[in-house]
Amino acid sequence: MPNQWQTVLDEIKSNVSDMAFNTYFGKVSFNSEPGGVVILTVPNVFIGTQIEKKYQPVILKALKASKIECKEFRVKEDDKGNGATVKRGREVIEEPEAPRTISLPPRIKTIDDRSTKQDNGLNPRFRLSNYVVGSNNDLAVNAAQHIIENPGSRYNPLFLYGGSGFGKTHLIQAIGNEILARNPKMKVRYATIEEFYKGFVSSMKNKIDNWSKQWRDIDVLIIDDFQFIEKKDATQTEFFHTFNELYSHNKQVIIASDRLPSQIKDVDPRLASRLTMGVPVDIQLPDFETRCAIVEAKAEMINGAIDKETVEYIADNIKTNVRDLEGELNRILLLAEVRGVSTREIIGALEPISQPTRRKLSSKQVIDKVAKYYNLTSKDLLGSSRLKDIKNARNVAIYLLREDGLSTPQLGTEFNKDHSTILHSLKVMAKNMKADFTLREQISEIRSKLNAN
Repeated sequence: MPNQWQTVLDEIKSNVSDMAFNTYFGKVSFNSEPGGVVILTVPNVFIGTQIEKKYQPVILKALKASKIECKEFRVKEDDKGNGATVKRGREVIEEPEAPRTISLPPRIKTIDDRSTKQDNGLNPRFRLSNYVVGSNNDLAVNAAQHIIENPGSRYNPLFLYGGSGFGKTHLIQAIGNEILARNPKMKVRYATIEEFYKGFVSSMKNKIDNWSKQWRDIDVLIIDDFQFIEKKDATQTEFFHTFNELYSHNKQVIIASDRLPSQIKDVDPRLASRLTMGVPVDIQLPDFETRCAIVEAKAEMINGAIDKETVEYIADNIKTNVRDLEGELNRILLLAEVRGVSTREIIGALEPISQPTRRKLSSKQVIDKVAKYYNLTSKDLLGSSRLKDIKNARNVAIYLLREDGLSTPQLGTEFNKDHSTILHSLKVMAKNMKADFTLREQISEIRSKLNAN
């Protein structure tokens, strides 16, 4: 039987990324009961929930390929809780699948949190212990934990990308702080690409010969806002050589950007290729439960008293990014302090937070704009072509019109498609919007163009 389960695991591994396999299947076990009941035992609720939501079809396919009968599939938590990779720091939401903060081993050294910035550029307040983990960032956190334990040996380079305010800066600085806590003698350096650029320009202007050495004689290099390297050719060349020097000596490189290097205009293809040869990870927009956990974690960081109703009010009304969540939290806490009342009383007196309004546009305007954006014609989108580029653009138009309030029958009439085809398009878009950062950017750009009309 153990050989059968190994066959199942091998089959699963061939259908998911290495990081996903290590995160979700590294410490699970299979068992079976009479009647075709297959049981997957997981180390904690978090992993179990993610497996049920994301990987059940993959598992069922692997069982079938391994000729193991499965009439019923169950996921249960290990009673002993052995091998848990992510633990709940404290309960934020009562549901078991709620996001959680990470419990880490005792630190070797505590960094003074009274300062806001250290000589190495790190903010000591950014820790994994106050970073909220949800399905939007769990793979990134898994990679971070491996790097903290063994810098330079795995997931090198680590390239994090995602929208502004999604928590990339917190995570990459937390990695640096945790590495220093365990290895105080390691040389860690955090900087934005703008700081690297300005230092490089200054070194050329003032003829500073050893400027490059200070960037290459370190153990962990953490670079933020990499997208601003755009059009800086000489800086790209210098960074390319810096990266090569560090990588060749097994030094860890961590980079954060709002998009992949290949999506940044005029970036040297050699540099783009090297930066993604380790592991590129997309940090996505947090869901409601994760936003709740983020609000409470932020309140705890500033010792702000906040109740569950206020947490859920902010999370329900702010659906953009972490910075906006923090800004609204600070506003409510300030109002409560100034007026001498509770945050619950403040939100009771507030109007619902206004979200950016969308102009009501005709279906023709939306379809024309989407077609133009993808260098197609409206006739292409409304036709029956199943060419990939046309089909993808058509799905975008359907998605945008559904957001604007068109019903599925109305969409069927507009595109001359049956109900099941429209539903399939919307399902595909919902799935792709979660995983494809480029698509989210395209949707945002098209929406901005529509609103500007």
